[in-house]
Amino acid sequence: MLKATLRSFLAHKGRLLLSALAIVLSVAFVAGSLIFSDTVTRTFDRLFASTSADVTVQPKQDLKSQVPTGQTQTVPASLAQRLAKVPGAASVHADVSVQNITVVDSSNKSVGPTTGAPTIASDWYVTDRSPVELTSGQTPQSGDEALLDADTADKKHVKIGDTLTVLAQPGTFKVRIVGIATFKTTNPGAALVFLDPRTAATQLLGSADRATSIQVNAAKGVSDTQLKRRVVAAAGTGPYDIKTAGEQAKSAAADLGGFLDVIKYVMLGFAGIAVLVGVFLIVNTFSMLIAQRTRELGLLRALGADRRQVRRSVLTEAILLGLVGSTLGLAAGIGLAAGLIKLMSVFGMNLKTTEMAVGWGTPVAAYVVGVGVTFVAAYLPARRAAGVSPMAALADAEIAGVGKPLRTRAVVGSVVGVLGAAALAGCATATKTASSASLLGLGVVLTLIATVIAGPLLVRPVIRVLGGAFPALFGSVGRMSQRNALRNPRRTGATAAALMVGLALVGGMSVASASMSKSFDQQIDKTLGADFVIQNSNFVPFSQEVTDAVRGTKGVGVVVRQRFAPVAVRLPDGKRVETTAAGYDNGVDEVAHVTYTAGNTAAALAPGSLGMDRGFANDHHVRVGSTLPVEFPGGQRTRLKVGALTDQANSGGFGMQGGLFFGISTVEKYVPGGQDSALYVDKSSGTGADQLRKNLDRTLKPYPQVQVRDQADYKKLVHDQIAVLLYLVYALLGLAIIIAVLGVVNTLALSVVERTREIGLLRAIGLARRQLRRMIRLESVVIAVFGAVLGLALGLVWGVCTQQVLALQGMKALAIPWTTIVAVVIGSAVVGIVAALLPALRASRMNVLAAIAHE
Repeated sequence: MLKATLRSFLAHKGRLLLSALAIVLSVAFVAGSLIFSDTVTRTFDRLFASTSADVTVQPKQDLKSQVPTGQTQTVPASLAQRLAKVPGAASVHADVSVQNITVVDSSNKSVGPTTGAPTIASDWYVTDRSPVELTSGQTPQSGDEALLDADTADKKHVKIGDTLTVLAQPGTFKVRIVGIATFKTTNPGAALVFLDPRTAATQLLGSADRATSIQVNAAKGVSDTQLKRRVVAAAGTGPYDIKTAGEQAKSAAADLGGFLDVIKYVMLGFAGIAVLVGVFLIVNTFSMLIAQRTRELGLLRALGADRRQVRRSVLTEAILLGLVGSTLGLAAGIGLAAGLIKLMSVFGMNLKTTEMAVGWGTPVAAYVVGVGVTFVAAYLPARRAAGVSPMAALADAEIAGVGKPLRTRAVVGSVVGVLGAAALAGCATATKTASSASLLGLGVVLTLIATVIAGPLLVRPVIRVLGGAFPALFGSVGRMSQRNALRNPRRTGATAAALMVGLALVGGMSVASASMSKSFDQQIDKTLGADFVIQNSNFVPFSQEVTDAVRGTKGVGVVVRQRFAPVAVRLPDGKRVETTAAGYDNGVDEVAHVTYTAGNTAAALAPGSLGMDRGFANDHHVRVGSTLPVEFPGGQRTRLKVGALTDQANSGGFGMQGGLFFGISTVEKYVPGGQDSALYVDKSSGTGADQLRKNLDRTLKPYPQVQVRDQADYKKLVHDQIAVLLYLVYALLGLAIIIAVLGVVNTLALSVVERTREIGLLRAIGLARRQLRRMIRLESVVIAVFGAVLGLALGLVWGVCTQQVLALQGMKALAIPWTTIVAVVIGSAVVGIVAALLPALRASRMNVLAAIAHE
């Protein structure tokens, strides 16, 4: 049996090749994502470990916010003198390093990176752990001298002697580049500017008495843990966060982990789609191979092989296929990871392929995915193979049967479909976002399973409609192509299912994204009353200079500042919620249309008061007049009275979770040194919007990081952000289509082999080669369009239900992108034509006499 299995596997290796490609793709994405993330993690672990001081003293971060406030938290620089007396401290340095700056050249063009990485200004202090070294020029000696990192200098064409302008929180100042510093390790993509220590403290922090951290290095023979214990004792009870080099590296790696997780999960998403679609391809391939080998399997049974041996033989072939596909996929994954590493250099992160990390978990995961998926996909066909009767060996020819009646599929598919429909109906009627989203996920899974199970039941009615015009348009060739697609509903359903999965995904996400865009458009029209919004291009805060410049611009009327603050609120139900609140000036009603259910803007922005979203307030038993303990960064605490409740669904809300907002004086009091995140600007009487736009553009020319946006610009910004998600879905669709094409090619190729005698007879009675190719192409098109119709119908239902979940968050508009849907159907027909090219060509080149004699 083992010899027979191996010979059978080698005899059908051409037929199994396309299935192996599906395994290779899925394994490649799994392996590539793991290798890439492991490589980046190890590289940055090494960077953080080699550049961190033995002990670092930083300001304590009590509240973490995803929204930047522009505030730079500091420690007293005098703390360095106290820590220098700690036994075992070899060196102590008061470090200055800030990211809330912008650097521009003489043409007012930003010198910072455009990929989202920060621009960092630091004091120049050389140790053996410095990430950079001076490679040309000299070190900065005075307040107007600076160094620039070599990568930034090269990209932005900055040379020694050039003058740059630094826009910092305390104010703007100019520096002359006197030297270039080159990274000794991985360049994380940031732009680095180095100043002499005293200038860095005064110009970046506003005082020479401040520092962003204190770096303490241990003397020989003193461990980091011992030194930390002594530093903690010497630092006293101040609000400090004290970490060893290992703890600091771990913390920095955790902050980087979010970025790495995005890349890893996106790639694993590709792998998941590849695996899911590949399962259909593998099941179909093995089912057809087994159907075509009915006589062979029957002969094995007649010679004495029992059911278990036959089943084991087929599963052994699957395992061999999985091993080959996994091995090739692992190699492809290494190549994919190398490509990603090269791609990261485009974004300024200069990783090295020579330092690629392939952990033991990567090949294990690769083979578990590849072999496991193939084994599971081949199990049902193997069970069918074991059921072949020994009498099948007496059949005149190997003809794939249509299988058992579809009654079981009808019952199971109906039950699962009803459960899925009930879950989606519950999603549409739920009043809580969490429960609605959970029901949506359950409904999507169940309806997908139900459609896959019941797909063959839909083949005959749907394809009769889709191919109904074929006989009229193409005559007998069209009629035969339609009947070929109807011949085996199981096979047609499984082939179309691969394409259906990808199109259901893109259909659902297209409806969701179009609905989000339309909802945001409506919300912007309804809530944004300002003529213009001034914001940083990457939404980080800007300096006070920008605010002052805007206020002084000719034609400017009302200017309302927005400033964020991390807060922790203790609620009446006992819960402590950390969120981000927004501070505003008193003219909010002139630049925004806020819907209040209780109170008003004046009550919310009054000193000692705050506003809150009504839904959040109801969930936590908060009423107007309630007094809540509020904690700000640095341990500052106060009690604020709830002065107003807003309807966030109708007004867009303020801030983040809970929609908390208060007067900007509250932010300035408890988060001193913060910066404005946005300015809402109205024109003065007698000034046109176009004229004000020109005036603002002229005023803000020295600040290239800041942009002026009107309502149309704001809508475009939102659309572009939503489009990023949609592009990812389209990429997933592209992968699904590639594998689905492989599935259609595989099905048609095996179908041509199965119908060799039939094709020979058709050719013998006068069917031309061109007609034969057309017949196979039409069969492929109708299968592909059938998959598209099922997928888009399913995707539309998912999209509408997703919009119901979004409606609970205020995005109530429903939009269906009919243009995209029509384009996808047309594209599916093109996919069918492309998939049929090779099988049709092979069929048309058959020798007629040999085909008739084929058994």
